[in-house]
Amino acid sequence: MILIIIYGIFLAFIPFYKKSQIKPASAYMAFIVAFALEMFGIPMSMYFVAWAFGITLPEGILWGHTLVNYIGFWGMYICIVFTIVGGTIILIGWRSIYKNYWSKEDGKGKVVKTGIYSYIRHPQYTGFLLITLEILIEWVTIPLLIMWPILLVIYFRLARKEEREMEKEFGEEYIRYKNSTSMFIPLPKRKGKNIRNVKS
Repeated sequence: MILIIIYGIFLAFIPFYKKSQIKPASAYMAFIVAFALEMFGIPMSMYFVAWAFGITLPEGILWGHTLVNYIGFWGMYICIVFTIVGGTIILIGWRSIYKNYWSKEDGKGKVVKTGIYSYIRHPQYTGFLLITLEILIEWVTIPLLIMWPILLVIYFRLARKEEREMEKEFGEEYIRYKNSTSMFIPLPKRKGKNIRNVKS
């Protein structure tokens, strides 16, 4: 319950660019709830797998690390790094958006393309997915295995939708930025492509 409250508060303080982002945030919260129920309640999916395939339960099932036999303690430590990096990326991305894009209410809004945004266009989504990936690796269960790919698709589609809206709002400036950066994972910078005029 405490875990759900912490993540709920965390999501509550992340500003939404558009109302359409509320739905993905709800899906993200559902992932956390499923994780908490499996980890701190009765891990039904793990017992089902053990019964269906006649295998023993993982060593770490009672203390929250179902893959400990496969990834070891160092694997768990790396997962903790995922969470720290993911949370840091979210906060850095939020600060850049708040400081630059959200100031458009004062007539000064602009395309955010400095700092972490000079490498990836959706750092906050990258951070969210890193955190959920860490949860999935540490406590892999049937519900989480089903939900994580769905969450990935939801955030990918949301990112594409936001980019179309940004193209309408900022035109060629945003398209040049888009063509020179990666969506979620930092890759070598690409040279800008030929730009077509975009009508609002």
